[in-house]
Amino acid sequence: MNGSSLRSSLSRVSSTRCGPAPLTTMELHLNRVDYMQVGVTSQKTMRLLPALGKKTTQKVAVADQDGVVTCFGMKKGEPVPVFKTLPGQKVSRLDLGGALGTPQEKIFVCSGSEVRGFTKKGKQFLTFEANLTESINAMRVSGADLFVCASYIYNHYCDCKDQDYFLSGDKINDITCVTSPHLERTVPVLACQDRLLRVLQGSELLYDVEVPGPPSVLQLYNKDGGEDVLYGTADGKVGLLKMGESSASAQWEMDNEQKKGGVLCIDTYDITGDGVADLLIGRDDGGVEVYGFDDSGEPALRYEHVLSESVTSIQGGCVGKDSYDEVITATYTGWVTGLTTEPQKAEAGPGDELRMSKETQTKVAALRLELEQLQGQVLQGRERYQQTAQSPSAVSAVPVFSINDKFTLCQDDASYSLTLEVQTAIDNLLLQSDVPIDLLDVDKNSAVVSFSECDSEQPNGNFLLATYRCQANTTRLELKVRSIEGQYGTLRAYVTPRLQPKTCQLRQYPIKPLSLHQRTHSLQQERPMSRLSLSGQFSLAEIHSWVGFCLPEVPEKTPAGDTVTLHFTNTFLGTQLEATYCKGEGQFRSDNISTISILSDVLSKEATQRKINLSVSYDINDESVSHTLRMIHPKLEYQLMLAKKVQLIDALKELQVHEGTADFLIPEYRSILDDSQHLLDEYKKQPAHLERLYGMITDLFIDKFKFKGQNVKTKVSALLEILDNYDLNSLLDFFSEA
Repeated sequence: MNGSSLRSSLSRVSSTRCGPAPLTTMELHLNRVDYMQVGVTSQKTMRLLPALGKKTTQKVAVADQDGVVTCFGMKKGEPVPVFKTLPGQKVSRLDLGGALGTPQEKIFVCSGSEVRGFTKKGKQFLTFEANLTESINAMRVSGADLFVCASYIYNHYCDCKDQDYFLSGDKINDITCVTSPHLERTVPVLACQDRLLRVLQGSELLYDVEVPGPPSVLQLYNKDGGEDVLYGTADGKVGLLKMGESSASAQWEMDNEQKKGGVLCIDTYDITGDGVADLLIGRDDGGVEVYGFDDSGEPALRYEHVLSESVTSIQGGCVGKDSYDEVITATYTGWVTGLTTEPQKAEAGPGDELRMSKETQTKVAALRLELEQLQGQVLQGRERYQQTAQSPSAVSAVPVFSINDKFTLCQDDASYSLTLEVQTAIDNLLLQSDVPIDLLDVDKNSAVVSFSECDSEQPNGNFLLATYRCQANTTRLELKVRSIEGQYGTLRAYVTPRLQPKTCQLRQYPIKPLSLHQRTHSLQQERPMSRLSLSGQFSLAEIHSWVGFCLPEVPEKTPAGDTVTLHFTNTFLGTQLEATYCKGEGQFRSDNISTISILSDVLSKEATQRKINLSVSYDINDESVSHTLRMIHPKLEYQLMLAKKVQLIDALKELQVHEGTADFLIPEYRSILDDSQHLLDEYKKQPAHLERLYGMITDLFIDKFKFKGQNVKTKVSALLEILDNYDLNSLLDFFSEA
């Protein structure tokens, strides 16, 4: 038995099973039990096989990135393997299927472009090569129908024969299939990175639905079929849609006000026992949530638990013992964990061994013996390694470890969230950036950070060098950074785990020129817009790659068609951008002339590097300048007020201590004292926020006159004086009179 199975056994001993307990709909008490650890898992690679009877235990099928498919059940409180396949190519999805109207107990997994099928006893009955140029990353099985998706390609097979094909405009993250009496056939729904759900009919797009974030997972509310589709987004939102014949209607939507992690998996199961299927959610920050539904049909949180790593799969069912419902999860490092309604007995202390049952005493003794044996094996292994390392012919092998990383733009606070998850404990992390960025505080992060001096004036100099030293068992780190538009480069993360010999992996994340923009699908046409026009001898693929270099959330592949139109909004200011381009031509419209200026500079530089002559023209709307200043105004006014309040806190506290009371202060000052901690926390979380707004206004001032052929850098000092004594009308007058 290895170390992971030892931990699993210890967990099982500490959660000895006992008789049933009543469950109310408002109170949900679940107890954690770790069943088994497999290899590193991908999203949606664990399912529960159908139960043979009502409330009887179910088998668990789970696949990992080592290519191993494991199926196990529980017997006398111990996991017993049903079957286990040999290692192979990484498994990216697992689904259950079978003939329609029969129990869905056949196990299907996809690896690369191949789909394999196994019976519930482990006999392989299907090997199907989809002949796709890319690996399958999403799959759905329904009767004889197989629906698979690569990054941009959707394929439908019936009895392993090609039926339908669709090329998506952006990356496909997940797929589900809608069936109902109102629809003539099974309707696939694709979750795409550009914040759209694409509903297909055959090989054609039937309609699309915009959702509030990049959808990462889809799930039917009713597992047996129906028109209700649940979606979860990469920025933590969850919603329910009713899919119709020609459009979809939103039933409800949950915002992510508490800044929880992105949604990786969803399931429905009545674990509260009220007769209504509850909503189970697994997040990439380890969050597990159970939502019931109130009288109005809105979801209400019933239970919440946090695991130490991302939850890749979640299912509701009965695994540990008959009649006890559970929430079963699979995590990134391969732990299969149950949150069960079965109550646990209190753990016995050292002096309570005499009161233990004989069975429990036998288990404890066996575990102690096994622990001693493992410790002996570790010591022997270390001695052999030291002896081998001293040999002149010895070659040190670099340990291979997996990193699950995500670098995403957070719409709410216009910052980037960098999440790094390693299958073993992290020793330290070095962050290096060749572009100015701010590191923001993250409450979940317990690592100790230290900064090194940087010399940004040198060629290829650094603007940031920060080292995070992690606690002993840290496997996941979450960081936040905020970039400045117009400044672009690369953020590098050097991850060193607690492994011997020491090794490190490098991850790189581009900071794009217009890094705070995100995709949207609608613009306010009444805004005053300025335009940048380009023409030259370039192909559609070339200008698409330039746009992708400038802006985030641009599809890697060139969209189908002769002309491409993309819409963006600035998450910090709320300004907007429209990019329309084709072979030899491009037009960019924005209500912020600084956006136009950045695009002009970067696109011209990219074309020059490729020795392509560009013809550039501008149509600048002067009204857009005052429009942008008015959009900045509430943010600037709030930050100035916040800074003034923070400056007063120390003086007010001294007065309070001197006088012994704060009753003599006016209400405004008493309010500042009462909210002092909140004000300080907010000010600390937004370093250089005021300076950033000053910088945006300064850039806007310089860009306005740059397009008129004037250099006004000498007047910047006068502009800063006006900002120090800020008044919107004075600022507007200065811009118009300069």
